[in-house]
Amino acid sequence: MARTRAQDFGEKQRGILDCAAAVFAEQGMDKASMAQVAAHAQVSKALLYHYYPSKDALIYAIITTHLEELEAAVDEAEDTSLPPPQRLRRLVGAVLETYRGADNQHKVQLNAAAALSDEQRAAILTVERRIVRRFACVLDEINPVLADKERPLLTPVTMSLFGMMNWMYMWFRDGGRISREDYADVATTLILEGIKAVR
Repeated sequence: MARTRAQDFGEKQRGILDCAAAVFAEQGMDKASMAQVAAHAQVSKALLYHYYPSKDALIYAIITTHLEELEAAVDEAEDTSLPPPQRLRRLVGAVLETYRGADNQHKVQLNAAAALSDEQRAAILTVERRIVRRFACVLDEINPVLADKERPLLTPVTMSLFGMMNWMYMWFRDGGRISREDYADVATTLILEGIKAVR
């Protein structure tokens, strides 16, 4: 008979993922061990392997959970009734808010490619591309010239925006003189004003 899941299965899983992300972010994918994760999460190795049969499965779960939350936030923030510049500001704000408290997960996402299989990397890339496409579509509405076939700049501009958002964790600190909301405005303004001059 199949074993039934405990009522707190999801809560336990999330706790393990958060602890594992902290270990991987600090130690790196190669050095961190399942034993270290189990100790940090205060669970037995047997329980850890019950949820995640291997280190790559655990890393993959950290990244996919993070991306699912990010995509859900972007979906919720999207409002096609708004003018494109306001839509872009909402999307940027949604991403930066989702990054709150998720620096470890973000570091794992950025640095874990070598630890994953080709199939896992492909699945992650599919979700990442869906998220990026949402931004690219709005930027295309703001400045259709970016998608010119002779000088295609839509992807470089879109990825420049993601560079501003994705590397924010390197310098930003909550409680500082600039808030996430302030920085969302700054990043959005830089793009909106900058693409006016891009030809």
